[in-house]
Amino acid sequence: MSSHLVWSIIRNNNAFLLKKRNISKPFSTESNNLTNLSSYRYNGLVHKKSLSIVDAPDKKGFTVVYKKSKKQRKPRQNLVKRTFKSGPRRSLFKLKTLLEGNKYRTDLTKAALRRASAVLRSQRPQPAKKQKVKKTE
Repeated sequence: MSSHLVWSIIRNNNAFLLKKRNISKPFSTESNNLTNLSSYRYNGLVHKKSLSIVDAPDKKGFTVVYKKSKKQRKPRQNLVKRTFKSGPRRSLFKLKTLLEGNKYRTDLTKAALRRASAVLRSQRPQPAKKQKVKKTE
């Protein structure tokens, strides 16, 4: 089926839809959605090619999970996982080369870089907070 037809069917009702009060645009909890917004562009279920970025299993770097369009009818072989852990700058550069070099969903390049950068930022150790000294008089 075409992706537009599938989107028109699942747009208003699916298991991953997350609607909240006073929010016009609903969220989505599906795995291959980079921005977690429920929209045709970012939906990972309807497109032949989609990608997601998650923490690496050892919490150092990130893993890119993407779909192969040629293996669309073979779910077991459909997803490919690549882990990037060679430092933040190099990893982001490698991710950009992967997406642009293979012409893999060029519309998602910026969102993927933002997501990867956020994952890397969350893995940085937090600076120790200074304790406030209370004055006793």
